[in-house]
Amino acid sequence: MSDDETQPPDRDGLEIEGSAGFSSHLEGTDLDEEESNQGLFDDLLSGEPIFDNKEVLRPSYTPHELPHRSDQINKMATILVAALRGETPSNILIYGKTGTGKTASAKFVSKELESTSQKYSVPCDVEYINCEVTDTQYRVLAQLANKFIEKNEARIDDQVASLEGVLEAIDEYEAANESETDIHVEDQSADDPFDYLDSTTPTSTDSPTGSSGSNNGRSASPGSESPPETEGYRASAESDSEHGEGPTASTDDGPDAPAHPLASTPFDSRSAVEARIEALEDDKASFEEVPMTGWPTDRVYSVFFDAVDYDERVVVIMLDEIDKLVEKSGDDTLYNLSRMNSELENSRVSIIGISNDLKFTDFLDPRVKSSLGEEEIVFPPYDANQLRDILEHRSDVAFKDGALSDDVIPLCAAFAAQEHGDARRALDLLRTAGELAERSQAETVDEDHVRQAQDKIELDRVVEVVRTLPTQSKLVLFSIISLEKNGVKSINTGEVYNIYKRLCEEIEADVLTQRRVTDLISELDMLGIVNAVVVSKGRYGRTKEISLSVPLDETEAVLLSDSRLSDIDDVQPFVQARFEN
Repeated sequence: MSDDETQPPDRDGLEIEGSAGFSSHLEGTDLDEEESNQGLFDDLLSGEPIFDNKEVLRPSYTPHELPHRSDQINKMATILVAALRGETPSNILIYGKTGTGKTASAKFVSKELESTSQKYSVPCDVEYINCEVTDTQYRVLAQLANKFIEKNEARIDDQVASLEGVLEAIDEYEAANESETDIHVEDQSADDPFDYLDSTTPTSTDSPTGSSGSNNGRSASPGSESPPETEGYRASAESDSEHGEGPTASTDDGPDAPAHPLASTPFDSRSAVEARIEALEDDKASFEEVPMTGWPTDRVYSVFFDAVDYDERVVVIMLDEIDKLVEKSGDDTLYNLSRMNSELENSRVSIIGISNDLKFTDFLDPRVKSSLGEEEIVFPPYDANQLRDILEHRSDVAFKDGALSDDVIPLCAAFAAQEHGDARRALDLLRTAGELAERSQAETVDEDHVRQAQDKIELDRVVEVVRTLPTQSKLVLFSIISLEKNGVKSINTGEVYNIYKRLCEEIEADVLTQRRVTDLISELDMLGIVNAVVVSKGRYGRTKEISLSVPLDETEAVLLSDSRLSDIDDVQPFVQARFEN
């Protein structure tokens, strides 16, 4: 018998001899992998996808067309067109509630501005910063500085590559001229070995400049001046030609001879090009990236200032959620940015501020307010019909043909219109409905999926709000949940405060006054987490009757996910005993 018949496959990877044994081992491994594959994703992939391009339904997507925002877009364009003329555009403040198209419109206009500036070779840069994330003066200046350093390095690399191309062209030009000179000398020596000795005295009348004799082109008419960009080169070339050097030393090239590579540049010699390359590389080496922490703010500002002013250009800085920046770190950043133009030499800076808060400028320094709010644009909320147009426009790209039932888009628009015309909410609702339909392997998205998506989004919003509450607010909310779990109806502030004090003792937290706890209950009411109604008790005064407005179990689970609140279940018996008494 052969080896492959007598030796069994070794599945443990032990001693295997011969190529046949090795082949058996691989086959066994493939079999094991097939057995371990339980088809977890096979069933999910078996159905037809509903989405064609889901990304167009996300807030980060900037569409090619923004329905019902042409007036605001045109106004922004008429202000920013000054940048394409090399002028400083006026600063713009954009107001509007969440989901009214502020950011999408500003990004759309900025994208058009940059593409048009490239078309007409006008240097213009637009930088976007979300101040909800980058919310301090240091972070804003550091991020801007590093972005412009990166842009400057890219431009230096482009310029160096272009100049190195000029050096290569010079080498090729000189090599070609040397070759032609050698051929010319050989032709002359073939007729008379001594004729080439007379070539040092230029007597030909066929020079490229049309001159003769030793003037070498200096007898040109007074009105024929060289262009500014070639003037330095021509002067040097004429000087070199007096000594029999330079690109015009040879006068037998004819009128159709190719121009010297330096003729179309501002440089007069090869060494000047090399010096410029060296200077650019020194500039690039001098750039220092700003760390996200650790530097004095004035040093960060200085680096940012130098990076912006390195090149001649117009810079548009877009600050989204600008009110968050003012709320966190004051108006120092806006003051510095709005006053930069008085010190800049090469560049000009314009600011676009985007805010949900119509009154945030009330807290600004009057000087900042006057310079920042040169132009104001207000984005009104969308109505149901406008939201329907937006959803139809996006759904044509986002979904497969026939994936939506007729009532899906009107229902999504109606739900979003109830909440101050939020287009972002409408898009999230449509996307979530599509995802729920896809998970259930339905062929189309219908009304039920939209209603399920509405409940899911609402729950996700509640979870996020509760998760980000301060610890004291979480304790107050947990007190309300504890009372409701024990069957208490019409909960009043005093009952909440009693449980709240027990919880504070349990986790060793500071106990606030009852008046402060009442304020925290009002804040929870404003967030929509609880419902607090002031009722009159006649001669006993007035009190708040409090009830929970969000799902109890899910809210409690979010609270218990906080490490400080995870061990407070021991308070429950005290709550129960109190009600029994």
